[in-house]
Amino acid sequence: MTRPLLFAVSTLGRQAPLQRLIDSVVPQLGPGDRLAIVAQDNAEDVRRMADAADAPDLIVVRTSARGASLGRNTGIDAFVDADDDALVMFPNDTTWFPPGSVDAIRRLVADAPGGAVTVSTEIGPRFVLPAPGTPLGIETVWQVIEMSLVVRLGILRRIGGFDVTIGTGAASPWQAGEVTDLLMRALAAEPRLADSFVWTAADDVAIGGIPETSGLDPRERRRKLRAYGRGVGRVLARHPFPVWHRWGFVAAGLVIGVRRGSEYRPVDGLTAFVGRLEGVTGRTFGTAEVTAVSR
Repeated sequence: MTRPLLFAVSTLGRQAPLQRLIDSVVPQLGPGDRLAIVAQDNAEDVRRMADAADAPDLIVVRTSARGASLGRNTGIDAFVDADDDALVMFPNDTTWFPPGSVDAIRRLVADAPGGAVTVSTEIGPRFVLPAPGTPLGIETVWQVIEMSLVVRLGILRRIGGFDVTIGTGAASPWQAGEVTDLLMRALAAEPRLADSFVWTAADDVAIGGIPETSGLDPRERRRKLRAYGRGVGRVLARHPFPVWHRWGFVAAGLVIGVRRGSEYRPVDGLTAFVGRLEGVTGRTFGTAEVTAVSR
């Protein structure tokens, strides 16, 4: 049986990347597939772009307040007529789908409750996925990012979607970690997800994306790094991860400039350390800039 593939995209209405996403994915959509675009700014521009695609049965536009998690949930709610067995993905507005990738994702995840695909950027994959057959659990859940996730709509409905207090643009200091939080809750609600999660091989399918620090000046890069570390640290503290895992994550922030030298500098390590410490302890230290980005 062919499963519908649904895409929920939260956007601030940046036209060039969103146009690339629409142009790449819409020609690949089939019967039952849908693209829900949730405009959190520049809504009229987004509607014009959707109308220009001339695919009224495939694209739906909604609006919401800011926050990527809120936007994704608004997209999920737009799939009111979809069956629980439909597959859902959450591309960023900077994501794109090479020709053939939509059907490849549909085929590779098939009847599994969930899976992940590689997100390729100009400097390499955002994360290298585990080998097929590796269980999804506390060691591997970190290798799934929002735009790489494929998950059954029924699971999302059962657990209430994303926590809107976590993630980029949320009205809280916890600016990342929303997909990890979602998957930890999904594992509790749907234990079979652990052994049935599909890690697709990059040679089989990959989607396009941009590096985490793309377009950011040094100050913006550090702000985002701290805010993201803060969010992931909060998720670590909320869920039953081992104590050594939480504090190891905090300490590892000091060497992020070495481990991820293509995106960060050695001096960024202190920023990462502070953000991660804020998340694990649940408090912020002397900053009014709690969101990840200002634009």
